[in-house]
Parts: sequence; C-alpha cells; structure tokens
Amino acid sequence: MFLLHHLDHLLQHYGYGVIGLIVMLESMGAPLPGESLIIGTAIYCATTHRLDIVWVVITAIAGAIMGDNFGYLIGHSLGFRALARYGRHIGLNDRRLKLGRYLFRMHGGKVVFFGRFIAILRTFAALLAGANRMPWHSFLLWNALGGIGWASGYGFAAYFLGRQVLRISGPLGIAVGIVAAIVVVAALVFLKRNEARLTHDAERAANAQEA
Repeated sequence: MFLLHHLDHLLQHYGYGVIGLIVMLESMGAPLPGESLIIGTAIYCATTHRLDIVWVVITAIAGAIMGDNFGYLIGHSLGFRALARYGRHIGLNDRRLKLGRYLFRMHGGKVVFFGRFIAILRTFAALLAGANRMPWHSFLLWNALGGIGWASGYGFAAYFLGRQVLRISGPLGIAVGIVAAIVVVAALVFLKRNEARLTHDAERAANAQEA
C-alpha cells in the first residue's frame, strides 16, 4: 500500500514522462528500477485506469531505445580503458568488464537483445557495446527488438494479470492473487538463479580463453 501510494503520487505529478526518463537513465548505466517501475505502473493502470497501458509501454520502449543509444555513444567515446578506470563508480567493476568483453566477442547482438531481460546486462549492455566497438547499425537493430520485447512483455503481462485478478471477487479472488504472487516470486527466483549460473559459466569461459 505504501509503494502504491508513492507510485500514485509520482505518476499523478509527472505522468508518462517519469517512466520514459527512469527507463532511459537505467539503460544508460544508472542503477534505477526500470523493470519494477513498468510492472508497478502496468498494475496501476489496471486498477485505477488513470493511465493508458499502451502509452506506458510506448513510453518505456522509447526510453529504453534512447537510453541504450546514449549509453552506446558514451561507451564508444570513452573506450574500454576509461570504463575500466571509472566504471566501478557505477558498479561496472573489472569482473563485469571482462565478462562483457567475452560475451560481446562470442555472441554480439544477442547480448544486446537478451541482455534486456537480465538486470546486470540491461544496465551495462549499451556501454559495453560501445566500448567493444560493436557496429552501430547492428546495435540499433538488436537494441530496438530487445526494448520492444522487454517493455511490451512485462507491461502487458502485468496489466492483464491485474485486470484478471480484479474481475474475480471473494475467496476465489484471494486464492488467484496468492497463486499469481507465488508464480511471480518463483519466476524471479528462477531468473536470478539462472542469471548467476550463466554469469559464472561465462566468466569461467572468459578466464579460460584468456589463459
């Protein structure tokens, strides 16, 4: 209830703009909760009807694409040495830089696309793509596809889940809400565990390649 009140206050005063701004800044490398904001705003749309979910998703997509392109330009301009020297101030430590270099070398555009759905890569993928001199036209394509899939997937899924829960009242509605919460938590745990495993496997492969 506390979080809902603050989200309501934020969206009432700043509307769609705050969604695009936070998603854009996160995509540029700032440690902000863009994914949580999209999910929370989608549920807010479903329960209050004060915002249009279509415009929420469009704004998030625009913010994601713009932020990633700004991040790419920053990474391209600074280069790998500057990121290695100053990246730790935004959480981009040596381990993540080494991991990013390996992933881009091995997988290229797929890292930009699927990185949208992994917290660490979502924040740093654009910077790393620029620093690794990934061709801009290739980055733009994978970035746009990833931003569209990420924002529309999370946004519409959370919105329709919120709508369905509202339609069911009484004990059944409570039961559906509990089951939905369990599914969401289980999905988050699954993603986190696989993210940690994939990070470990990729780091081990990067170390082996360097050796």
